[in-house]
Amino acid sequence: MLLVAAMGMPAVACTSESNSDGGERAASCAYRVIYQDRTYRDVANVEFTAGEKLGPATVPPCDDTGGQDEAEQAGETTTAYEVDGISPELAVAIGDAPGDVVFVAAYTGDELPSEIRELTDGS
Repeated sequence: MLLVAAMGMPAVACTSESNSDGGERAASCAYRVIYQDRTYRDVANVEFTAGEKLGPATVPPCDDTGGQDEAEQAGETTTAYEVDGISPELAVAIGDAPGDVVFVAAYTGDELPSEIRELTDGS
């Protein structure tokens, strides 16, 4: 098993800058993952150990502009792994291999579960 420190996942973030004329900012996409009908979001600065492979997960496409074609709407398939000591209902590790994963947690509204908050920056 491998201890991993998640530092956030920039790969799927869709952002846009405001223009110099003071135009509005476009919406942006947060990194989200769907595993077993639950939606997870990335959490930075968490020390965790990735465990056994759980199965496939989906990274939905970022469609902050409404311009995606139907071929892109299915999302990207990746793998979910257990996080030692945490129920998969609360958090999983996502990536192509156990040594290259990102910690993602299921939120309740905008709140992290208390078990996850305990893992982040000593909060």
